[in-house]
Amino acid sequence: MAFYSFDSNPTIGSDYSSLFNPFTHHGSGGGLTNGSVQLLPHSLVLDSEKGELVKAPARVGKKGVSEAKALAALKNHSDAERRRRERINAHLSTLRGLVPRNEKMDKAALLAEVIRQVKELKKDSLESSKGFLIPIDADEVKVEHYDSGVGDGTISVRASICCEYRSELLSDLKEALDSLHLKMVKAEMATLGNRVHNVFVLTGYKKGNNDAEAYQLLASSVHHALSSVLDKASISPEYSPRTTLPTKRRRTSYCDTSSSSS
Repeated sequence: MAFYSFDSNPTIGSDYSSLFNPFTHHGSGGGLTNGSVQLLPHSLVLDSEKGELVKAPARVGKKGVSEAKALAALKNHSDAERRRRERINAHLSTLRGLVPRNEKMDKAALLAEVIRQVKELKKDSLESSKGFLIPIDADEVKVEHYDSGVGDGTISVRASICCEYRSELLSDLKEALDSLHLKMVKAEMATLGNRVHNVFVLTGYKKGNNDAEAYQLLASSVHHALSSVLDKASISPEYSPRTTLPTKRRRTSYCDTSSSSS
């Protein structure tokens, strides 16, 4: 197939044979010229088999390649977005099946209802777990009066600590409790995931006749010792601020000292 072109606008004479002369000289305009006919490159071509002019095939240059890549990237993005929407809709459909509602809800109302029910279930689980040794989400040190029922001049406290588990936790607890020089009557431990809840019943001798003052002194020393264990966890490299672990809430509490008189 030979490639030629021509401008169809100017009036062409009867000399058609020179129009398709492959040896026509080049004009100054960069195209092929033949008398009054200016031949423009790459517009029409002569099909030697059919003997007629046909549109020249498009040449794929750098621009064409970049456009093809852009179209392929756009298609991939559209496919990924479609799959993402399908996953979201599938999960929303699952949530609609779990929420006991008869009326049809939009996405926002569905998510709000799910949040409400999760909060309600969490509240119910906390209520039902009272009296059981179950770790909670927040770091907590709690000290309260414990009635041992033995009138031998001793006073007892029930101390608990809830925190994240770490390899040095038990050794730190032992060191802190040993520094108090108290008698350990009872010890319990419960784990849930990476959370640990330890409970200790500690007994010491009263100094003086004031039970409330003796309890306050004992509770304060126990609370300070267990709080130091939490402080060690917060400054250890494993829980440094450079890590991505969220900071746990910390709660500390005493039981009312009036309970010691009971």
